[in-house]
Amino acid sequence: MTLRKKSTRNPPPPPPVLSHEFVLQNHADLVACMGLFFVLGLMFEGTAEVSIVFMTLQHGVTFPAADAEEQATESKFLYYYGIRDLATVFFYMLMTIIIHATIQEYVLDKITRRRQFPKAKQSRFNESGQFSVFYLVSCIWGTFILVSENCLSDPALLWRARDMMTFQMKFFYISQLAYWFHAFPELYFRRIKNQDLPRQVVHIGLHLFHIEGAYLLYLNHLGLVLLMMHYFVEFLSHLCDLFYFKDEKYQKEVSLWAIVFILGRLVTLIASVISVGFYLAGGKNGNPDAFTGNVNVLAAKIAVLSSSCAIQAYITWNLFNDELQRWMEEDAPLQAPGMKKKRTKGRSSRKGTENGVVPS
Repeated sequence: MTLRKKSTRNPPPPPPVLSHEFVLQNHADLVACMGLFFVLGLMFEGTAEVSIVFMTLQHGVTFPAADAEEQATESKFLYYYGIRDLATVFFYMLMTIIIHATIQEYVLDKITRRRQFPKAKQSRFNESGQFSVFYLVSCIWGTFILVSENCLSDPALLWRARDMMTFQMKFFYISQLAYWFHAFPELYFRRIKNQDLPRQVVHIGLHLFHIEGAYLLYLNHLGLVLLMMHYFVEFLSHLCDLFYFKDEKYQKEVSLWAIVFILGRLVTLIASVISVGFYLAGGKNGNPDAFTGNVNVLAAKIAVLSSSCAIQAYITWNLFNDELQRWMEEDAPLQAPGMKKKRTKGRSSRKGTENGVVPS
């Protein structure tokens, strides 16, 4: 019976408290402690009002029911946007960081250990996995809101700007803003390389710009429909990447998603042009007031249409660049053997001339 030798190698010491490595390894626990302070604030009368501002939706107004049938049930409670929404976005940004770390640790990290991906492919797999979960949940949630608010049966809601929102509509936009704001600290937690930072920042900033624009201009239904189209195409894209990481034999099938991608861009562009076109034709008001929701002016509508067209063109251009780069990487291994043959032939001819042998 052989005895195992005890390992004399000591485990690495833990990083110092509040150091760079400590924050990266325990950022989810630190953020959870921050969120716990807001929850504990509900237990005390002096701090309950402050905690409620962070944890619940603000700027709500109760409207009495107009009909007798509605009075028998309950009155309507609608919301508008205000400065206190920033506190709510901050709290749910902390919750998003915790959920992000939970999915990473208990789902994605286990898969990467089992598949033993290289470091470069591992970062891409984690990114596609996180985005796939977010886009899937957002598509299901957004579709439920569209159905419950009768947007599919009454498409005219897309170009009607209302100065009030329902609870589920405002909570959806608050959650979307919280997710994309949380992506900025995630760049630090994920140790993104400096050369990849500009692309990531532009990607996050474009999403924030358009979500905030739809939220502040009260184009909630139009923004929701465009987001659902965009998210569905992006979900298919990242889902194809996950299949490719699982087995590279899906490479040809994965390239077919580019057709779906272009069709999704075209449908999104057509929907935005038609909706804003009707909205432009029906708008007569020329006195803008952002605080009361009166943004039914020509300049605001043209800005919405131009930004929507610009983002579709930018995303399509990035697709062409990525596909072109992928094709060049695929053709590089095929050209390499030919170059080696030419080099070896040149070397053999040189050796022959040096030895006095003339190649035939």
